[in-house]
Amino acid sequence: MQDQHLNARPQRASSFPGRGALRRITWASLLCSAAGAALAQSASTWDISQAEPLVLSEIAFGLEQPWALAFLPGGDFLVTEREGAMRVVQANGRIGHPIAGVPPVAAQGQGGLLDVALDRQFAQNRRLFFCFSEPDPSNASRSSTALASAQLNERRTRLENVQVIFHQMPRVRSDAHFGCRIAQAQDGSLFLALGERSIAREQAQRTSNHLGSIVRLQPDGKPFADNPLARAKGKGLPETWSWGHRNPQGLTITADGELWAHEHGPQGGDEFNHIRGGANYGWPLVTYGRNQGAGPRAGQQRKNAALEAPVHYWGQAIAPSGLTYLDSDRYGAQWQGSFFIGSLRHGALVRLKVVDDVVQQESWHRIAEGEQVRDVRQGPDGLLYVLTDRPDGRLLRVEPPKAPEPEPAASAAPPPAAPQPSAGEFEPVHVAPPAPAQATAPVAQ
Repeated sequence: MQDQHLNARPQRASSFPGRGALRRITWASLLCSAAGAALAQSASTWDISQAEPLVLSEIAFGLEQPWALAFLPGGDFLVTEREGAMRVVQANGRIGHPIAGVPPVAAQGQGGLLDVALDRQFAQNRRLFFCFSEPDPSNASRSSTALASAQLNERRTRLENVQVIFHQMPRVRSDAHFGCRIAQAQDGSLFLALGERSIAREQAQRTSNHLGSIVRLQPDGKPFADNPLARAKGKGLPETWSWGHRNPQGLTITADGELWAHEHGPQGGDEFNHIRGGANYGWPLVTYGRNQGAGPRAGQQRKNAALEAPVHYWGQAIAPSGLTYLDSDRYGAQWQGSFFIGSLRHGALVRLKVVDDVVQQESWHRIAEGEQVRDVRQGPDGLLYVLTDRPDGRLLRVEPPKAPEPEPAASAAPPPAAPQPSAGEFEPVHVAPPAPAQATAPVAQ
């Protein structure tokens, strides 16, 4: 079954209205009661009915189905659009023309131009990596997930030295479950998450192909000699890092070098996983979701000790997309050290605080009702940036909370003495001052 929120093609309400506008918007955040509770290999208990204010600044709108976001030196942004365009969005919100040199993409179903990541040495080498659904040159009905490297010219108008450094094999007749998320470690190694392409789900358990796996590559696309299966001759492809994945849509590396991912379940059962080299994450043998027809049912998960259990899962589908780890203190101690996940289904951010693979806190934060949160990233300034793609794609910044204003200092002067009656006057009647007014709760806007 294909993920309906990934397949949806939003209709554009207008054609790039008001580009360059920077607007501040107050929406709502959703706080789950799970905060403070230890939830080892836990099911989410979020409650989407609770709301608190969240302040967003709209940097740009009118993007055409944006999919991924990267940060250029100097404060500008690099954004991919699923139909095949890559654009620079200036810090003031102005959206540039499509960058030349992007190879053809198979922009059907869930496919297209998907993730993008700047090389850690981009300031010196101007190199970037991007992932896309690559059409089969000999058969238009087949496609694969591909990873390419390129250099962005100094004017930021063209990709140069474009090289496809990895092709997912085999190519499949499907327009779903491409995966296509990139993360680069401090040592320069590249991790690429790959879906099982929906119709070939049983292949996710076969390490002789790339379907439903995460691979670890050198910047030129070659496998590392110390990859788990590279050391085990005849056990699988040397670039494979982990397998048994369904459709990973978020991938990130924390400050301590640990790899994390989330993926879509079939009907519910979306997972958040700590990714370890050589581990099997179980699909399609086990799931917390529901399959149509034959296959595992809800509750059949993790009876096999050889399969890696998720750190957290959602029994009801949230359709996760985009993943980042917030190591800055711009939002205070409670958010620092949390993971943030976009939800396509609810137009929201999900925050998870994880300690020793145990979820300690889960909170929900509404971004925009009726829109899909496609990507979330921590910027160089330590703030969170969000891409939405319905009906007109927007680039948003989550603003940090303002410090409370100090209360006015109490006056040190004593109150004036009450006037004393003079001879022959009646004694004044002393009336108690009125009680202070009770504070009223603000009306929700």
